[in-house]
Amino acid sequence: MTDSAVLALTRELINRPSVTPEDEGCQELMGERLAALGFNLETMVFEDTTNLWARRGTEGPLFCFAGHTDVVPPGPLDQWHTPPFEATEIEGYLHGRGAADMKGSLAAMVVATERFVARFPDHKGSIAFLITSDEEGPFINGTTRVVDTLEARNEKITWCLVGEPSSTHEVGDVVKNGRRGSLTGDLTVKGVQGHVAYPHLADNPVHKASPALAELAAIEWDKGNDYFPPTSFQIANIHAGTGASNVIPGEMKVQFNFRFSTELDEDKIKARVHSILDAHGLDYHIDWLLNGKPFLTDTGDLLTATVGAVQAVRHQEPALLTTGGTSDGRFIAQTGAQVIELGPVNATIHKLNECVKMADLEQLTDMYEGILERLLA
Repeated sequence: MTDSAVLALTRELINRPSVTPEDEGCQELMGERLAALGFNLETMVFEDTTNLWARRGTEGPLFCFAGHTDVVPPGPLDQWHTPPFEATEIEGYLHGRGAADMKGSLAAMVVATERFVARFPDHKGSIAFLITSDEEGPFINGTTRVVDTLEARNEKITWCLVGEPSSTHEVGDVVKNGRRGSLTGDLTVKGVQGHVAYPHLADNPVHKASPALAELAAIEWDKGNDYFPPTSFQIANIHAGTGASNVIPGEMKVQFNFRFSTELDEDKIKARVHSILDAHGLDYHIDWLLNGKPFLTDTGDLLTATVGAVQAVRHQEPALLTTGGTSDGRFIAQTGAQVIELGPVNATIHKLNECVKMADLEQLTDMYEGILERLLA
C-alpha cells in the first residue's frame, strides 16, 4: 500500500529520535516542504533548543500552527512491540514514539497547508508555523522565547491552532478552547531538630504544619465556571526527617500545585496561602513557580472555524473542554491571540507502544485544511 502524503511525512518524523530537546532534523524536513510553498524560514536557537518560525505572507490576519518536534524518552525498549523510532503499521494504527504527541499533527499541518495553498495561492492574510523542540522538557528556551522575539518586533499572531492530542475517543470529539493555570509552591516549614524522647526540647514542623495543610486541602477555592472546573490544590511531595526513627525533624519540605480557573489569579492564591500559614503560626518560606496562566477562547472566528471544520468531517460538533495539563498555548494566548488545541486521540501519549489511528490523521488533515479555508480563503 502506498502511503498518503500525511502518513508518509508522519513516518519520516517518527523515524527521527528527537528526544527533548533534540530536533534531529525534523524542523529542517518540515521547513523544506514549507519553503517550497513560499514560506520565509527563520531558525531561532536558544541554548540547547532549536525553534522554527516560518511565515507565508506579510499582512494580517496571521494564522499560526504551533507544535513541537521533541518527544519524551521511549522508556524500556524491551517492552515496546516495535522499535519506538521506526514507524510501524499494525492493524490500521501507526506505532512509534511521537505518533500521537505530536508528529502526526505536524504532518497533518504541513499537508493541510500544502493543499490549501495549492487551492488558494493568493489567500488572505498570512500563515505561520511556530515549532519548538522544547515542549516536553523544561519549556524555557522554546515557544516562550520565540513569542518574546515576536512580541519585541510587534509581530502579532491573530489565531493559533496548537496540535496537541486533544481528542478522547475519536479524532475531533474534543477541542481544547482553554487551559487551567498552574502554580507550584515549594514550602519549607522550619522547626527544631531533637530526640523523640525529649519533644519539649524540639519543635516538630510536621506536627505544626499538618493542620495548615489539611485546611489548604479542604478549602473550596472557587466554584469554577461554564468552561473551567473548580480550582484544585494537590500536594505532590512531602519530605522530612533524617531517616532515623528517634529524631524529630528540623524542617519539612512540601511541594504542592494549584490548577486554577479564570475565577482566580496567582496573586489571590498566594495571598490566601500565606494568610493560612501565618494564622497557624508557622515559620516557613515558599518558592513559587507560575507554570502558566489560564486562558480561554470562548468566542471568535477561530473557534467558529474550528467547530465548523470538525463538524464537516465528523458530522458532529466537538465538545469544548479545558481539562488536562498545560501546553505551549499558554504562552501564545498571553499575547492576545485566540488559541485552540486540536489533535489526535490522547489515549497512548507518553506510554509504551504509542500509536495513532492512520485514518484519524487523514481526517485531522481535512479538519486543518477546513479551518484554513474558513479563515483565509
